[in-house]
Amino acid sequence: MATTTKRLFTKDFEVHASLKMLYPYIQTASGLSEWFADDVTISPEKVFTFVWDHEEHKAIMAAHRALHFVKFEYLPENKEDEKDPSYFELRLEVNELTQTTFLKVIDYSDFDDLDELDDLWEGLVENLRKVVGG
Repeated sequence: MATTTKRLFTKDFEVHASLKMLYPYIQTASGLSEWFADDVTISPEKVFTFVWDHEEHKAIMAAHRALHFVKFEYLPENKEDEKDPSYFELRLEVNELTQTTFLKVIDYSDFDDLDELDDLWEGLVENLRKVVGG
């Protein structure tokens, strides 16, 4: 059985919008479904279901802090995931000097091609910018 190596991908994206405006888009199912996935639903047990290309991926909100960050941890699909779960974190940061808002993406997964992952996030954040007008 091949062991997949998970990698940490981190990148900052400048977004011209306030923290108050951006936070609902990274924290709520309705907000996330506008830019991040084809559809996002949340169950009564607080399990988020992200749908991309008709494939469902379930995650829980493992941590969050209002107007700062949210971390989603994918539910394990196999034994390896139980020990080392994939997750993504979306952090909102403001540069004090320039008052510029950044969305910091932290993606820990077994995605092989980091260039492709970079392009993927680039496209997702572009969707977000269109939604918020920033």
